[in-house]
This record gives sequence, structure tokens and C-alpha cells, in this order.
Amino acid sequence: AAAVAAGARQLLAHVEVSLSRAAEERTAAEAAKARREEELARARGEGRDLKAELDKLTDSVHRGEVLGAEKRLRMEQLEAKALEELGVEPAGLVAEYGPHQLVPPSPPAEGEQLPEDPEHPRNQPRPFVRAEQEKRLKAAERAYQQLGKVNPLALEEFAALEERHQFLSEQLEDLKKTRADLLQVVKEVDERVEQVFTEAYRDTAREFEGVFSRLFPGGDGRLVLTDPDNMLTTGVDVEARPPGKKVKRLSLLSGGERSLTAVALLVSIFKARPSPFYVMDEVEAALDDTNLQRLIRIMQELQEASQLIVITHQKRTMEVADALYGVSMQGDGVSKVISQRLR
Repeated sequence: AAAVAAGARQLLAHVEVSLSRAAEERTAAEAAKARREEELARARGEGRDLKAELDKLTDSVHRGEVLGAEKRLRMEQLEAKALEELGVEPAGLVAEYGPHQLVPPSPPAEGEQLPEDPEHPRNQPRPFVRAEQEKRLKAAERAYQQLGKVNPLALEEFAALEERHQFLSEQLEDLKKTRADLLQVVKEVDERVEQVFTEAYRDTAREFEGVFSRLFPGGDGRLVLTDPDNMLTTGVDVEARPPGKKVKRLSLLSGGERSLTAVALLVSIFKARPSPFYVMDEVEAALDDTNLQRLIRIMQELQEASQLIVITHQKRTMEVADALYGVSMQGDGVSKVISQRLR
């Protein structure tokens, strides 16, 4: 038992030494692990930074390639445009208009006065400066845009419009001449109408006074112009004053008097401007025997120079007629047109 106890104590001492060594080794391992983790984190950060830098470089290279492709495409387009519009090779264009060539003076701006001295710096070519020429190019582009699109058929359209304008001008002159001729014709017609109307009015007014005094013995009747200064637009008023009355308006006369006044006006026109024949439709229907007898005497006077066709139901009017035409119905109820010559 003593030997076992001694061996156990030795074993315990060895175990304690082993535990101490294990603890030291564990501490060293943990420290190494921490250092390795720090190095790993640092390496991962550097990797991320390098990855971001790589992405930036990749994007920059890609943009550079895109810009380069755009520049090459732009250069190809400019070369094609120079060949198409100017007919000049790019090399010749650079040789004649490259940056090594002097730039001619720009044209004067609006309101600017150029110096008269040709040796003045404003009138002399100057070296190429890109900023100045870009500014000058932008001003020229703005002026070009203000001009609008160029129409290659402008000369042909101008010639066609000029021909059209000349044709329309000739037509306009013809219309003006025709208008002047028409106005002259209208003026002559107006003068003739005014002359004829004035003469007819004067003759009719004179006859109306005589006829009215015969139809209305002791009465007074006349024709009055509403606008004597303008014979083309004037109206004609009829003033009638039968004997024993002071009224002059036709609306205040009786039906027979108005009818007889109208007949007097018609007869006056007939006498002023005679016609081969006249047609009267029951003009004496509203007249009494006295006025009818006066009208019949005037009709007999008209018969001397003209033929009268009178539609009437008055027996006394039929008595002075040369021939009668009428409709008669016999016993069988059939109407028949008959005629009878009285003289």
C-alpha cells in the first residue's frame, strides 16, 4: 500500500506537470489562433479591397473600350461625311484644316464694325485654340439651327412660285381692270336709271294730278319723293285729299277712295308711259256709280291709243266694251264660254 501510495504521488506529480504543460501549450495555441484569425481578417479585407479595385479597373477598361469604340465610330462617320459632302480625304482635310493651320478671322457679329486696317489683329489669322474654336463652332451651330433645314428643291419651288405669282398678278390686274369697267358700267347704268326714273316720275306725277282731279273733282292729289336727293333709293309717297276732306294719308280714306286713288295712279302711269294693251282685274269693284262713271270716261280715253282687257262684274263697264267674253251655264248645267261683239 505504501508503494502504491508512493506511485500515486509520483503519478499525480507527473499529471500536474502534464496539465501545466498542456495549459501552456493551449495558451500558446489560442494566441496563435488569434494571430491567424487577425491575419485572415486582414487578408479578407485586402481581398475585398483588391476585388473593388479590380471591379473599378474592369469598369474603367470597359468604359475606355466603349469610348474608344464610340470615338472610332465617330471618326468613321466624320470621314464618311467628309467624303460624301466635301469630297476630301481625311488626310487632306487634316493637312488643310488641321490644328497646325492658322484660323481665319471670324465674321463680324451683329452690330460689330470691323477695323478698316487689314493689318489689324482682328483682321489677321490667329493660331488654333481649341476652346475658342469650340465656342465659335457652337455659335455657328446655333446660327445654322436658326436657319432651319435646307431644302434642295428651293430654287425649283421658287421658280414655280414666281411663275404662279406672276400669273396671279396678271389675273389680279385683269380683275382690277374688269372691276373698273364694271363700276363704270354700273355708274352709267345708275345714271341712265336715274334719268329714266326721274323723267318717268315727273311725267307720272304730272298725269296723276290731272287724273286725280278728274276722278275727285275739287280734290288734290300728288306724288312726293321721300328722298329727292337720291333718286336711286328714294321712295314715292301718294298724297290724296278728296274734296271736303283734309286728310292726306291713304289709310284714313274709305275703301272706295283708296281703290279710286290706286286706279288714278295706274292710269297716270299708263298715260305717262303708254302700252299697247292693259289688263285690269275688277279695279272698279269698290266704286259707286258716280266714281265708276268717271273711271269709265278715263277708260274710254285709254281706248283711243291702247287695248283694254277688263275683268269685271259691273254692267256699266260692260256697256262701253267693244266685245264681251264670259262663261254661261244653260239648263243642262254645262258651262260654256261665249263671246259677243258689241260694236
